[in-house]
This record gives sequence, structure tokens and C-alpha cells, in this order.
Amino acid sequence: MISKRKIEKRMRMKRNLVLVNTIVKLKKENPEVAKILAGPRKKAFKINLEELNEKIGNDSGVLIIGKVLGTGDIKKKAKIVAWSFSKEAEAKISKAKGEAILITEEIKKNPKLGGMKIIQ
Repeated sequence: MISKRKIEKRMRMKRNLVLVNTIVKLKKENPEVAKILAGPRKKAFKINLEELNEKIGNDSGVLIIGKVLGTGDIKKKAKIVAWSFSKEAEAKISKAKGEAILITEEIKKNPKLGGMKIIQ
């Protein structure tokens, strides 16, 4: 577990205001996700739809702390929450009748990001 002080230190180095505001909101509610978002960009998580399709299982909601890329196809209808999506990934998810939602939008409805399987 990372301390809130360390998250703040990492956050000061960030220049993206949307990212900083998201980390601030999550720091109290979900420090695990805040820690990962506050980490260096080089360690950012990226996943293809093909890999994601295997990891979803029977879960209705999946939280990806990173970017979803469009390689492969998704066959399951699921609510996928991520920091960002490629255009191709968004199109394929909506074609499969799933939902592609940004973390910033989901925080407004579900501040604790509860009830979702975290994939990282």
C-alpha cells in the first residue's frame, strides 16, 4: 500500500490537469487506483481487445487503469471503464453492444468504483 503523501508527491510531477483532478478524487475513495494513475507514464498499462476478451469472464463491469487498444475483437457485452480508448477499440466495443466509459465519467456516478473487476 502506498501512502497518500507519496501519491501527492507523484501527482506534483503531472501536467495533465484532468489526470491530477482524477487522482485527487480517487485518493480518498480508492487509493489503489490513485496509486497506479499517479505512476510514471512509461509504466502505463495498455491492453488489446483480444486479451481483454479473455480476462472479462462473466463480470458485468471491468476497470482498466490504462488504455484499451483496438487489436482483436471483443465478443462479450460488458461495461468497460478505462482511462482512455483508441477510436478503433471504442467502435468495436459499441459494435458488440458493450459500453466504453472513461474513468472520469464513471467517478461521477460511482465515486468508489465499486463492483468492478480491476485489470492491470
